[in-house]
Amino acid sequence: MALYAIIRIRGIPDTPYDIEYTLRLLRLVRKFHCVLYPDTPSIRGMLFKVKDWVTWGEIDRETLIELLRNRGRVVGNKPLTDEYVKRKLKLSSIEELADMLLEGKLLFHKLESYGIKPVFRLHPPRGGFKGSTKKPYGAGGELGYRGPAINELIRRMI
Repeated sequence: MALYAIIRIRGIPDTPYDIEYTLRLLRLVRKFHCVLYPDTPSIRGMLFKVKDWVTWGEIDRETLIELLRNRGRVVGNKPLTDEYVKRKLKLSSIEELADMLLEGKLLFHKLESYGIKPVFRLHPPRGGFKGSTKKPYGAGGELGYRGPAINELIRRMI
């Protein structure tokens, strides 16, 4: 089962109520927020609904580790560290946490009960967006499904 990284690209103005509600269910409240969800039919349906506001794709292990290390936060806005993962989750390191997430043994949004924030706050991409933020990825834009190309975008936003 794939692990999707979902990033909100477009902001709040002019967003219809039903789209805003679905984005809130996905915990994508602000622009440049990123969340991790497994590829399930219900998540796919939500992504299809909000495809004109977000981009998503399958995250790889190296990018996931980099994202957890650099932008992962715990309650109190402190960085996510190996020590915190050892103490709270009883795992050896952030690398083991990444492996568990990719295998589907842990769900990132369920780690909130351990004090880990379920949302990554990212920077705008270095070098800017390569295409329009109003067109789908396949048509030279930035929105919608982009597959493994999400990893390059995340690296530019960390």
